[in-house]
Order: sequence, then C-alpha cells, then structure tokens
Amino acid sequence: MTTFDKREEGFEKKFAHDEEVLFKANARRNKLLGAWAAEKLGLTGADADAYAKAVVLADFEEGGDHDVFRKIRADLDAKGKTDITDKALRQVMNELMERAVEEVKAGR
Repeated sequence: MTTFDKREEGFEKKFAHDEEVLFKANARRNKLLGAWAAEKLGLTGADADAYAKAVVLADFEEGGDHDVFRKIRADLDAKGKTDITDKALRQVMNELMERAVEEVKAGR
C-alpha cells in the first residue's frame, strides 16, 4: 500500500466518522428539540417522551431539517403558541444542534 493509498484510506475513515457523528447529533438534537417543544405544548411524562420520539421520526420524511421544523411549527400553531416565531424556533434548533454535537463528541 502506497502512502497515497494510506492517506486516501485515512480521509475515507474520517469522512465516515464525521457522517456518523452528524447522524447521531441530528437524532440527539431532534430528541432535545422534541423535549423543548413538548414543554411549550404543555406535555409531560410519557406524553412528552412520545412527542420527542415523534420529532425524531419526523426527520426521516425528507432530507434536511425542514420536516422537523414543519412538524413543530404546525404543532405549536395548533396549540396557539404563535408567540414562538420561525426565527426563534430556528435559533433553538441551531443551539440544540451545537449542544448535541458536543455531547456526541464527548461520548454522552
């Protein structure tokens, strides 16, 4: 195996690792976001846990995070929580993504 082959293999492993971290961080962010939204919706206990899981599952509808955003936005609107703007919701999503990445990298 040449040095070039070893270097290429290293890049491939790093790419695979980065994608795995991103996948796990997205799932964790969505769970945290679901818990946040559940609180805003007045859900507690098993209902809050079920809602957080539903948010995680919503992410599999399409690529990106538009599906998750749409679900939470619709649920907030249905409960009359229109005081939470789209911008504020996106901000929470970004903050929770940063937290999720840190937690996944730390092995939590």
